[in-house]
Amino acid sequence: MSRSSKDIKLRIIAAGHKAVDQLIKVAEEEIIKADSDGDISADKLKNAAMTKKLAIFDAFEILSRIDAEQENIDTMMMGDNITDTRQGFAERRSRK
Repeated sequence: MSRSSKDIKLRIIAAGHKAVDQLIKVAEEEIIKADSDGDISADKLKNAAMTKKLAIFDAFEILSRIDAEQENIDTMMMGDNITDTRQGFAERRSRK
């Protein structure tokens, strides 16, 4: 991995963390505010709940992708010393 590619990925990861923070703020907002008159239509409640659900799911998806990319960066920095565990011992040791 080239140095600039690594730097770009690290910047994307940092931006992902910021996006997750913003999604958490959306999820933490109250649906029914204390100062409102309490007369909120069922459609508005449903839309607000769906927005919160989407924000939470998106945050988890972003975090999952961040973790995967960070692991890829860490693996590339360590080199090719990682054993491919998808193969058995005999398959790894056989000559191709």
